[in-house]
Amino acid sequence: MIKGMLIVALILFAIAIAIALYSLIRGPSLPDRVISMDFIGVNLISAIAVFSVLFHTKAFLEVILILGILAFISTIALSKFIERGVIIERKRDR
Repeated sequence: MIKGMLIVALILFAIAIAIALYSLIRGPSLPDRVISMDFIGVNLISAIAVFSVLFHTKAFLEVILILGILAFISTIALSKFIERGVIIERKRDR
């Protein structure tokens, strides 16, 4: 029973990722595309967690951690780029 529910959850995550990918490609604006990328990252993390439970292993937990950090940093960097036009500001003394 639980195995069937986990498989249904994986299918639903795949559908959500496909919809977000469509939104990423056809998004009306750049901020909408950034949100779609963040949504894909969150759904990938959730799908990997379901895989971890389905396969009874803790090996995927490091993958979840790394993917979460990368998704967070990329969302922040892209948001900063949209807002200011630069990601890293450098102060020059002259």
